[in-house]
Amino acid sequence: MNASVAIQTLPEAKNDEDLIRIVDEVIDYIKSTGLTYYVGPFETAIEGDYDELMDIVKECQHIAIRAGAPSVAAYIKVTYRPEGEVLTIDKKVTKHHQ
Repeated sequence: MNASVAIQTLPEAKNDEDLIRIVDEVIDYIKSTGLTYYVGPFETAIEGDYDELMDIVKECQHIAIRAGAPSVAAYIKVTYRPEGEVLTIDKKVTKHHQ
């Protein structure tokens, strides 16, 4: 695992229920990738190979549009270490959730 990303998908939606439905579809897609992820209140963190993560980030936008959003914005954070490992989600947050 040489990268981790945090993605906050912000679809345009008619109301809060529609917003949650669209974001849930994006999260369901992230879950389906089989990668390690962590859903937080503002963003979802995912860890894996850099190129695979970039493809997932791109697909998240397509998922939101296919789910009915007329437009979507996203905030993305990326940690990338091509020659080694990045800190895992587990190492970053487990101690705070015991």
